[in-house]
Amino acid sequence: MKKLTVLFAVAFALMLGSCQSSSQKNEGEETATDSVKTTLVAYFSASEVRATERVATNLAKAVDADLFEIVPELAYTTEDLDWNDKQSRSTIEMNDSTARPGVASKVENMAQYNTIYVGFPIWWYTAPRIINTFLEQYDLTGKTIIPFATSGGSGMGKSGEDLKKASAPNANWILPGKVLNGNPPVDSLKVWAESLK
Repeated sequence: MKKLTVLFAVAFALMLGSCQSSSQKNEGEETATDSVKTTLVAYFSASEVRATERVATNLAKAVDADLFEIVPELAYTTEDLDWNDKQSRSTIEMNDSTARPGVASKVENMAQYNTIYVGFPIWWYTAPRIINTFLEQYDLTGKTIIPFATSGGSGMGKSGEDLKKASAPNANWILPGKVLNGNPPVDSLKVWAESLK
């Protein structure tokens, strides 16, 4: 009888330990699920000044988003970015609406994001063609896309409308977007993001 009682006690202890372990695992899984972000800030920053990168970094903090840099397969040199040169790489790309410069990597988990902020410098009054390449890599149906830009002198122009029409017509665009020059602080970017809701 003693052996049977001891056996029951051991079995009960094992079962209780298994339940606690399973419970702890489930709690951990819930925590991991809660930490998955549903907002992404993707940006392309071409010049050595890295103006768009600075804005994107602060914006990601403001909206609690993941950050992704759109890196070209072939980096742009200073000569490539010379808008006064009709033969520069950027001029040639911007004069061809079908140009799609290669992107070095993709967002692996794009399906998890509901809202995507897309940042870029304004080139020739619109978005650089590499932004089209980036958007066309994914099915963005139903996702909210918010463009933002940095610029040496021009506004957003029709950059958002151009991108929507050419590369992501099935997304929900919040237009016209916003030029965010300088180095806007996190608090002001948070106010702007809240105003879009």
